[in-house]
Amino acid sequence: MIPCLLTFDIEDWFQVENLRPLFPPERWESMPRRVADATRRVLGLLAESQIHSTFFVLGWVAEREPQLVREIAEAGHEVASHGHGHVMPMQLTRAEFRDDVVRAKKVLEDVSGREIVGYRAPSFSIDRERLAILEDCGFRYDSSHHPFDLHDRYGRLGDLGTPIAPGLYRVGDRMIELSLPVEHVGPVVLPASGGGYFRLYPAALFRRLVARSIARRGSYLMYLHSWEFDPGQPRVTGAGAARGTRHYLNLSRTLPRMRRLIGMLETLGARFMTARELVDHVVTA
Repeated sequence: MIPCLLTFDIEDWFQVENLRPLFPPERWESMPRRVADATRRVLGLLAESQIHSTFFVLGWVAEREPQLVREIAEAGHEVASHGHGHVMPMQLTRAEFRDDVVRAKKVLEDVSGREIVGYRAPSFSIDRERLAILEDCGFRYDSSHHPFDLHDRYGRLGDLGTPIAPGLYRVGDRMIELSLPVEHVGPVVLPASGGGYFRLYPAALFRRLVARSIARRGSYLMYLHSWEFDPGQPRVTGAGAARGTRHYLNLSRTLPRMRRLIGMLETLGARFMTARELVDHVVTA
C-alpha cells in the first residue's frame, strides 16, 4: 500500500501571486469569479476514480461560495485552510497572521460543518513562529514545507529533524508537518509535487520524478490549484513575461495529464487518502 495524497489549493485565478501586480486585493470584488466551476472539474475528476482528497480552501472563497465548500465536504473530501486573504504569511505580522488564520478557520468550519485541522500557506510562505501560531489556534498539521531553495517565496523551516514517517515531521507538541517531495538528479533539485512544475515539465519527466519519489519515500504528496483546471480563464498582460508564462502555460493539459498520472499511481498500488487520514494513521500507529 502506497499512501498517495492529491491535494488542491482552492483560490480564484486573479488571486495568485504571479498576477498580484495586476490584481491587488482591493480589485477582487470586481473580478469575475471562476473558482466554483474550476473546482467542480476537480471534483468530477476525483469522482471518476472514487478518490478522496484534501482541499485547502481560501476563507475569502468560502465566504462567497459557501455551496462549493459544502459540496467538497459532502463528497467525502477533507476541507482544510489556505488562510483567508491569500497574503503570504511572511509578509504579515504575527498578529495579522493569527487574525487571518482564525478568520478563515471559523468561516470554513461554519460553512462545512467540519472541524478544520489542516493548513497550507499561500506560496508555501511559513516559518517556525507561524507554525507555533497554527498549533495555538488548534491546527494539527501544516503542509507548507517545500524544500526547493531556488524559489524566493518559499519559507525556510531549517532542519526538521528525523521524520516520524517519510515526509512527516513533528514540529510542536501536537503539530505535524507534511513536506512536499523534491528529487535530486545529480546536483540538480527538482520539485516533484505538482503545481506549476506539473505543467512546465514534460509529462513523461514528471511521471518519472513521481515514480522516483515513491520508490524513495514509499508515499506521494501532490498539490495543484483549482485555477489550473480552468484553461478558459481570462488572458491578461502586464504581469511580466516570466510570471505570465508560469501562470498560463499548458493549462489545457492539466486535466488529461492528471488522468494519466492517477492511472499510473493506481498501477503502482496507490491508496488515496486525505492529509488528515495520513496524519491520524501515523500519530496513532
